[in-house]
Amino acid sequence: MHINVRIASQTLELIQEGKEDILYSVSTASKGTGQQEGSWQTPLGKHVIRAKIGEGMPLHAVFVGRRFTGEVYSPDLQQQYPERKDWILSRILWLSGLESGFNRLGDVDTMRRYIYIHGSPDSAIMGEPGSRGCVRMQGGDMIDLFDRVLPGTTIDILPE
Repeated sequence: MHINVRIASQTLELIQEGKEDILYSVSTASKGTGQQEGSWQTPLGKHVIRAKIGEGMPLHAVFVGRRFTGEVYSPDLQQQYPERKDWILSRILWLSGLESGFNRLGDVDTMRRYIYIHGSPDSAIMGEPGSRGCVRMQGGDMIDLFDRVLPGTTIDILPE
């Protein structure tokens, strides 16, 4: 099993051995691609799923600091907390870079940058950049992907 995230087409492709590949629409960083900590960009290169967070939580469960807040996202909740940007909902796949000096260690470390594949509100537009560095998916798609992958699944984040 392997994942390709393609920045140009804003897609995530799950490649499953012996099964049909699955293509999801995603949204990557509005500021483009880049490795640097604090850049709010999506990192390129070879990665791995280091942790899965949120198993069994409801669709649109709200996470802050990788912890379930006890809330379930709604437009009313968004109005109540307008300062919350780029909501992290439903499930989290926490990524770790595999290329020392490029997306691992130092000030380019994907995991220390808290780069995830995560769910987002249904109102978030997929198919165009809009996140703060992470790879966003619709909640139902995120749960579907989460249930299919394991920690250690490899991911290539590709510009094309």
